[in-house]
Amino acid sequence: MSEKILIGKIVNVFGLAGEVKVYNYSGSENRYEELEKIFAGGELYRIQQARRQKNMILLKLEGVDDRDAAERLRGKNVYMREEDLPELPEDEHYIRDIIGMEVFDEPSGRIIGTLKDVLTERAQPVYVVKTEDGGEVLIPGVPVFVKKIDETARRVTVALIEGMLP
Repeated sequence: MSEKILIGKIVNVFGLAGEVKVYNYSGSENRYEELEKIFAGGELYRIQQARRQKNMILLKLEGVDDRDAAERLRGKNVYMREEDLPELPEDEHYIRDIIGMEVFDEPSGRIIGTLKDVLTERAQPVYVVKTEDGGEVLIPGVPVFVKKIDETARRVTVALIEGMLP
């Protein structure tokens, strides 16, 4: 069986017909409309309907036909199967695939550290790099700073300007 990927959390129920409200972690607002099945509470569910309501996703899951059944799913994490991830264009990467990569500053020729996280809830992504001394450097995830991501070499090449490094 393939790996499961956390994409959300059921935070509430909606109405009387068994719909659940999901807080979406996946970054893609259309993720649930593209999926046929999800895991919640250790069980596999077929998605009958997915729609957005403000900043939440409403799901109607097969076999969850009333408010009581939906209530039992409240607080459960929502996962998708790894094989359901869509193929990305050549110059795009899943965050989970680049975490842990070495970050190399091209102009100075030095290794800055290891990519710890990518913050996506901003106007542009921000790369969080853990430095050799245990500190952190924040790098805007834009082409002017992030020059190349090489999944084979497990390296992110950046070009930082003076003042970005401590």
